[in-house]
Amino acid sequence: MTKTLLVTGGAGFIGANFVLSALKDPGVRIVNLDKLTYAGNLENLASIANNPRHIFVEGDICSRPLVAELLNAHSVDAILNFAAESHVDRSIDGPDAFVRTNINGTFELLEAARAYCRAHSDRADRFRFLHVSTDEVYGSLGEAGAFVETSRYAPNSPYAASKASADMLVRAYHETYKLPTLTTNCSNNYGAYQFPEKLIPLMILNALEEKPLPVYGDGGNVRDWLFVTDHCDAIRCVLEKGRVGEQYNIGGRSERTNVQIVKIICALLDEIRPRKQGRYSDLITFVKDRPGHDRRYAIDPSKIERDLGWSAKHRFEDAIRTTVEWYLKHGDWCNSITTGKYRRERLGV
Repeated sequence: MTKTLLVTGGAGFIGANFVLSALKDPGVRIVNLDKLTYAGNLENLASIANNPRHIFVEGDICSRPLVAELLNAHSVDAILNFAAESHVDRSIDGPDAFVRTNINGTFELLEAARAYCRAHSDRADRFRFLHVSTDEVYGSLGEAGAFVETSRYAPNSPYAASKASADMLVRAYHETYKLPTLTTNCSNNYGAYQFPEKLIPLMILNALEEKPLPVYGDGGNVRDWLFVTDHCDAIRCVLEKGRVGEQYNIGGRSERTNVQIVKIICALLDEIRPRKQGRYSDLITFVKDRPGHDRRYAIDPSKIERDLGWSAKHRFEDAIRTTVEWYLKHGDWCNSITTGKYRRERLGV
């Protein structure tokens, strides 16, 4: 029996990786709703352009009538909400879009899902609303400890606050309306198709062009890194096995400081594509820190590991090499998505 998933934001980094992975299962059909903002790119989905089990719709999650139409027309079994404005620096420059998409958009999806389940009570028990969120909702950690599902929410950027608000709406719709929801909170993703405003692709592309490699503050901010394909596997696991109403933290158990990440990338590039003179680490430039920069995130994924049997399969050392090699091999993709307004300039000053 084919399961139909409505994936929002499925032309973006994590969403596209999920769509490509999920469609390997012949029992899955995907309705992909994406607004195609600067970070949404149909080139991410070029390999499935002719797949009859992939239905792409350009549209906005804030349009409840459109979402309702898609749910009913395709007899959708689950909504997976990847759609989000996701860059902290952009949220500092312009929080409006983050409130609109991350909060209002999630609300419109929830309302459409609630009406759909009410109208199709025979399938409501099997329906799922899976909301993809972030560890940034928890705020900043000290030198020890890790975020668990019961950690206090303390968002410190407009982006984090918008995602925290969306998480609370999802929780409320389960508690109040018994909507069958699931929420996941992941650590920093990396891998193929990531828009180059984020740390890893930005450093790779800047290094190749002999541009400065800007590191905020002292470079000591710590993140837990999760390979995007491991994240997609975890999402599938939560969708299939997760307990309705529950929240699951997804992490890679791979803490690194920002400057460590940059130095690892430089060392890989020195090996794979050496500079004519000097080493890539010579390009590292420490710049003024961004406002409200959380010092450390760390995810404890014990709950999903224990309850659902998922764990990250990729070692960071292997997956970061795979990621660097992907960007080296896909120069055309990189060029095509940086020909618009974004030129890898610093945002959120």
